[in-house]
Amino acid sequence: MPRLVLLLALTCLSMTASMPSAAQPRDTIAAQFPLCASSPRVTCVVDGDTIWLDGTKIRIADIDTPEVSRPRCPREARLGELATLRMQALLNRGAFALRAAPSGHDEDRFGRKLRVVSRDGESLGVMLVRDGLARPWGGKRRSWCEAV
Repeated sequence: MPRLVLLLALTCLSMTASMPSAAQPRDTIAAQFPLCASSPRVTCVVDGDTIWLDGTKIRIADIDTPEVSRPRCPREARLGELATLRMQALLNRGAFALRAAPSGHDEDRFGRKLRVVSRDGESLGVMLVRDGLARPWGGKRRSWCEAV
């Protein structure tokens, strides 16, 4: 009898470990993301921290990346382009999940949905931070123009 209880407990643990939790949704969203060019924007990458998915504009909530539309210096322009291409490559690599922003806010002041994008439980934004192409979001933008 104790073996049966142990086997049952291990089976339940195994099933629970493979089930997604509320904090880690399943990676079920998959799409091809070209770079955004002109309107209408449906599914594309604007820059390293902004995308369009099925007609919804999304601000990747856990990072800040250099600007590409109005860079303040050549360094920011170069890093912004690299961050944009890296985010595009990560999104196109396969299925991912969207979850609510850590701040608890659904939208930013521009009406963009605030979401964290992850694959296998790891934030794509954190991957950009590791690559030196993003910073963790700290509530306000900082200059990308100072030398490192």
